[in-house]
Amino acid sequence: MGTSCSDFDLKKYLPEKTIVINIALNKYLQEQYPPLLYKAMRYSIFAGGKRLRPFLVLEGARVCGGDEKKVMPTACALEYIHTYSLIHDDLPAMDNDDYRRGRLTSHKKFGEDVAILAGDALLTEAFGLLAANAAVKGIKIEQVLNVITLVSGCAGGPGMIGGQLIDTRQSSDSSQEKISAKKQALTYIHNHKTVALIKASLLAGAILAKASSRQLKALTVYAEKIGLSFQIMDDVLDVIGNKKKLGKTGSDRQNKKLTYVSLYGLEWSQKEAAQLIAEAKKAITTFGRKKYILAALADYIVEREY
Repeated sequence: MGTSCSDFDLKKYLPEKTIVINIALNKYLQEQYPPLLYKAMRYSIFAGGKRLRPFLVLEGARVCGGDEKKVMPTACALEYIHTYSLIHDDLPAMDNDDYRRGRLTSHKKFGEDVAILAGDALLTEAFGLLAANAAVKGIKIEQVLNVITLVSGCAGGPGMIGGQLIDTRQSSDSSQEKISAKKQALTYIHNHKTVALIKASLLAGAILAKASSRQLKALTVYAEKIGLSFQIMDDVLDVIGNKKKLGKTGSDRQNKKLTYVSLYGLEWSQKEAAQLIAEAKKAITTFGRKKYILAALADYIVEREY
């Protein structure tokens, strides 16, 4: 892969990276005893998906001059955490979804007890993978410790879990709640439930590649912008997207979920997502010609169909 963006095709590049990531995931997540648990874990891990978070780990390393191969354990760990969050998000006590990516959700396939435990196991084993990155030549233990601290915060109460809790307490039809309070809650939800893990992924790869403080600052802004745009586009696609491509049967509107479209309208949401992408691309000018993959990824986020 050269450094020119003139002939770069992200739609071809992403599937190629997905294959590499899937090979690594298959290596790390082998079936063992008890077989039902690992069958459920693998069912959700290999249910498809964009592999955005592990891709961001690899790209965070690459753009900062690191070796993508050396951060693969961390890339897979972030996919473990993302997948566990989806398993739990689909549970009856949360979003109560029957399908995910066109297939039965974990609790519909294996039962709630197995689904909960499969999610727990993925989360727990993710931190083992993060720690395993310290055994890779050229990666220092203190770098790994910094990544573990970052990921635990972004995935835990201060991050994704906190956002998930607030999300379960919100509804688009809560008439007694002021619009300003709803907007504040929605911003908190998306900045924590969605943006936090995207930011952790990109920064984890950068930290393992010995990124400078200037590089980390630029990537932080970029990640926050694309993460929020990604979620806004999810809200948009929930209204205008092809349900078959999305792999969904229901909608946030039917479930009376608080979304950008329900609060701000479809047109505003689409414009805001595009504006965030423009700001994200501006934030990574410090990387010069190396930014071309991140720039293409930002465009993909607002152009995608699922």
